[in-house]
Amino acid sequence: MKTFALIGNPNCGKTTLFNALTGSAAHVGNWPGVTVDKREGVCKKGSEHINIVDLPGIYSLSPYTPEEVISRNYILDGNPYGVINIIDATNLERNLYLTTQLLEMDVPVIVALNMMDEVEKAGDKVDAKAIELALGVPVVPVSAINGTGIKELVRRAAAMPRERKGKTVLEQALGAKIDGAKKFFEAEEVSSPLFHAIKLLENDELELGRKGAKETFEKLSGGEDFEAVIADERYKYISQNLSVAKTKTKKEKLTKSDKIDRVLTHRVFAIPIFIAILFAVFHVTFSEDFLYIGAWAGLGKGLPALDDLNISDGMKTFVGIFYDGAVFSPGVILFNAFDTLFGTIIDAVGGAIGTEWLSGLVADGVLGGLFAVLGFLPQILMLFMWFSVLEDSGYMARIAFVLDRIFRRFGLSGRSFMPMIMGFGCSVPAMVNTRTLADENERVATVRVIPFFSCGAKLPILTAIAGGIVQHFGVGNADLITYGMYLLGIVAAVVSVLIMRNTTMKGEVPPFIMELPAYHWPRFKNLTLHLWDKTKHFVKKAFTIIFASTVIIWLFSHLSPSWHYLDDSRMNESILAQLGMFIQPLFTPLGFGSQIGAFGWVFAVAAVTGLVAKENVIATFGTLGACLIAMGANVGGVTSGALLADEEGITSAIAMMQATGITIPALISFIAFNMTTIPCFAACATARAELPKGKFIWTVLFWVAASYIVGAAVYTIGSWWWTSFVWVAATALAVTLIVLNNKGKLKLRKNKKHSEVTA
Repeated sequence: MKTFALIGNPNCGKTTLFNALTGSAAHVGNWPGVTVDKREGVCKKGSEHINIVDLPGIYSLSPYTPEEVISRNYILDGNPYGVINIIDATNLERNLYLTTQLLEMDVPVIVALNMMDEVEKAGDKVDAKAIELALGVPVVPVSAINGTGIKELVRRAAAMPRERKGKTVLEQALGAKIDGAKKFFEAEEVSSPLFHAIKLLENDELELGRKGAKETFEKLSGGEDFEAVIADERYKYISQNLSVAKTKTKKEKLTKSDKIDRVLTHRVFAIPIFIAILFAVFHVTFSEDFLYIGAWAGLGKGLPALDDLNISDGMKTFVGIFYDGAVFSPGVILFNAFDTLFGTIIDAVGGAIGTEWLSGLVADGVLGGLFAVLGFLPQILMLFMWFSVLEDSGYMARIAFVLDRIFRRFGLSGRSFMPMIMGFGCSVPAMVNTRTLADENERVATVRVIPFFSCGAKLPILTAIAGGIVQHFGVGNADLITYGMYLLGIVAAVVSVLIMRNTTMKGEVPPFIMELPAYHWPRFKNLTLHLWDKTKHFVKKAFTIIFASTVIIWLFSHLSPSWHYLDDSRMNESILAQLGMFIQPLFTPLGFGSQIGAFGWVFAVAAVTGLVAKENVIATFGTLGACLIAMGANVGGVTSGALLADEEGITSAIAMMQATGITIPALISFIAFNMTTIPCFAACATARAELPKGKFIWTVLFWVAASYIVGAAVYTIGSWWWTSFVWVAATALAVTLIVLNNKGKLKLRKNKKHSEVTA
């Protein structure tokens, strides 16, 4: 089967074309670096099947970023049959720069002239035949998003001859120099000698590493900098010979995207609008008072509670999915529907099993733990959906651009925002996408703070604790608490980056260049593919890691150190309880340690099980809540039946609150700790793979220290307001030490430089 590499600039529609060719579930985004690792799929649209390899979006084949190296190495060493170079037809000049580099390789190339629908919509014309004649390779007009021209592209790609010799647009300006460098690589029997020769003249670090290459470069260059000359010649050729293929038939005027950007990227209003949009996303997903209908009605007579409605019990169960004194948001409605279904299944299975221990293991341990996690699937997918809409519409690219101004003050570029915001979905792909960052220190700092952007797995913790606080203490608003915790994570990330980039992770901030794509409505197919992909991963995780964890938690809570079975009433004697009591004092400064009494160890155990997978925290709540009732703990009348029907985790959280007497500041501290501490095992494994050697251990210690400090600050300030002055003083002292340290290093460098000049 023939293999083709798909390559192009970021935002040229490359991944959309990959989906159109292969039907893959590859995620479509609107910023550079969404596709970091190559992805493969089989195209069945032509007379023969061909394999498509989706390479990272790049602007050139210079080794400045990891994704550029990945793409370059694959084309040179991966032996593809040919290259499909996708070009944004609305931005010919910039896109063709990469094309001129690809043509210098001894690889068959076909150009897919994408976004022709946008060109026509603007009233412009692009002459594909003229570009084909100028480049000497096939050029096919396509619209990846509409699917037009795809079959013709596949047909012409499959028909290309296997052999092709590279050619360059630089012959007239640097012919003699290029020939000299080319002879060196031909003597070394290197494939694509023309490409390597030009890269050597550009002072390319990968080429200079070859034996004898540095001497050849010094001989040919004579101290002259050819890199700028080569770039200038490429653009000059494109402007004179290729840009003329595009003609405008209408007067240039502000597009719809330009008009929208006047508001959404406004210097003053951009950030407040972004915060408002984030709040709207969380409100639609989590609020139990949609559009605050209940609150507005409460100003008058108010809306009746569900129990006050004169309807049958069966009808109350149905109505309760949508309403209880207030109209629920779409996300909560979906959650309640799943909650009702899973509660019915657990009741049926638990009643059908006669043996006590087996019923407890299957109903309480396995099904209770799994459904406690799967019950949140609708809300997690809804959150993913809204973020996908923001990405696919082009809005997230604008936010990266806007935040670049702010991020630079903290030692990061706007490009760092991209993997960070992906952390709201899952830390694993977010960490992988840090490869788009050119500076190593910036990459390390970004990996470390990604877990602070709470992923979907942490959502159950937020919802359960926030709901428990509102119901048990009668204060606050659940969706406001949840939203506040997300903002706390963002603040913790910003402060952490500021400290790192001014101490151990100092470095230059690379320039952030990106093209803002035109706004467009997200495609339904792309959204469904993305959500289906997330669903598969989430369900797979639920039936593997979380399944195993819930079984282990149940067993350890029902086995004594001598391995005898214990019923729920004797859980205090279990292996789990003994371990929990041992580590409980460690969490005292955070509010959920020794001060919350004999049963307080349940919070310590929940926090530790969350290190495997954050979903385990709520699964642990369900298991331990049932045991607290059986042990006769003061749970304020909460029954085992109520826990079985509690897939949201709120009732289990309330039972633990009542049994331990934990305070609101300690509960907020518990959330903060779980949001900022060591992420799940999968994220840890990814971080270890992405970080430079020796950085992973320090990163783990950073997560532990950061979560401990954030949790302690939340608890102490929430419990004793005057301690805020202590924290402010400690922060001021730390900042002062950082500034003095930086000044000292700067003075040392100046003195060293002065000594060298004097010598």
